[in-house]
Amino acid sequence: MKTLSIPVRVVGPGSQVEEEALQYLDMSRDMNTFQMPLVPERVDVAALSESRDKLKELLAVLEPWDPAVSDLGPRIDVSGLSPAAIEITDQMLGEGEVSIKVDGARKARIQESVFAGIWRVCELDAAGRLIADWIEAASLPAIVHEEARCATSPSPRPVAIPEGAMNSPALLNEIADRMVHRRSGTPAHVINLTLFPLTPEDHQVLEHALPVGPIGIISRGFGNCRISSTLARNVWRVQYFNTMNTLILNTLEVVEAPEVARAAVEDLIDSRERLAELVAWMGESCTA
Repeated sequence: MKTLSIPVRVVGPGSQVEEEALQYLDMSRDMNTFQMPLVPERVDVAALSESRDKLKELLAVLEPWDPAVSDLGPRIDVSGLSPAAIEITDQMLGEGEVSIKVDGARKARIQESVFAGIWRVCELDAAGRLIADWIEAASLPAIVHEEARCATSPSPRPVAIPEGAMNSPALLNEIADRMVHRRSGTPAHVINLTLFPLTPEDHQVLEHALPVGPIGIISRGFGNCRISSTLARNVWRVQYFNTMNTLILNTLEVVEAPEVARAAVEDLIDSRERLAELVAWMGESCTA
């Protein structure tokens, strides 16, 4: 086994109690824009060639994939690469806008590359040791969908409604109804909790009925957005924070995966074209 080799930002699902201070890692304050990675000036030519060949393999399996038909694309194993080639590959892919922590029956650390929809996925065992290492093309990696779903129940957890709860019972009824009638591919049903007058008892009811699930996501593409799955199927907490780390929008979404965390079809197509440019560029560096 080898140690985890890419600098994934690991952030678990945050506290769901709005009254308490929320503790997260610092995040970028500006929207990221694409920049083609630079080949290091001093690099082992053999490792660079090995990395180039692996990315060329990725490009080959991407060619027949149509992201408009299926948002889950191909993946290639990189566990056989030398440490030097892994380092170069990670430098070439860079770090994009979305970081994911999976902490369910399976555990993983995932970092989107600067090529939107191209993900570095490292699966870990219970002791945190690397057991699988791959690059995957998808709007969101398959393991995220799988773990989010397998940890959930088909309805919110039953909870006793305490005195002082006002709007939470109606919200739970609305969520339960949307869960039952949810059809894959239809638009998300979004409940803006910021607009509701919720008492502390309301927050407690929602937290107990919709416990935090195994998926924690940070998206830096549209400000600071923190996303966590819940243990209710297809129900996610999506929270937006300003540059002062103040919660400005607090929502619940009934959807397979929130749109803010997913790579769009046009981004996936564009990433394939940019990846082809990178592979050609690396090839020139190998022969220079």
